[in-house]
Amino acid sequence: MMKKAFLLGLVSGLLAGITAIAYQRVYGASLGADFKTILTPALLLAAGAFAGILAATLYTALISVLKKRGELAFNFLFTILSFGSILAAFAIKLPLDMEAPELFPGLAVPMLFFPALAWHTLKPLLNLGYEDRKRAAKL
Repeated sequence: MMKKAFLLGLVSGLLAGITAIAYQRVYGASLGADFKTILTPALLLAAGAFAGILAATLYTALISVLKKRGELAFNFLFTILSFGSILAAFAIKLPLDMEAPELFPGLAVPMLFFPALAWHTLKPLLNLGYEDRKRAAKL
């Protein structure tokens, strides 16, 4: 199960990073705000992959400790952490010469939810449900 969770974390993290890069391009093209010096594509991919792997580690730990309630605890914790991370988007100090700094939270805040969205979108594809794990343990 650890392999599947790690794979899910890595793939969903990369999906979140790729989505963030696409969103950054659309946001920049539509509003003329260029924040590519602060949020580089490499940083977005790395942050997505890190969030995915961290989620996989947390998921595995909670499932092993809390059994049936582990998935519920993980979902609540992942959601709370996603909402809590919004504060980071407002706490970033932008350079004084940055054009339209008030548009930065509009770019960064939605990106903070991409890892959770990617995780929950891809999770059914890997059959990581509790019943599947229980069935696999009996084999």
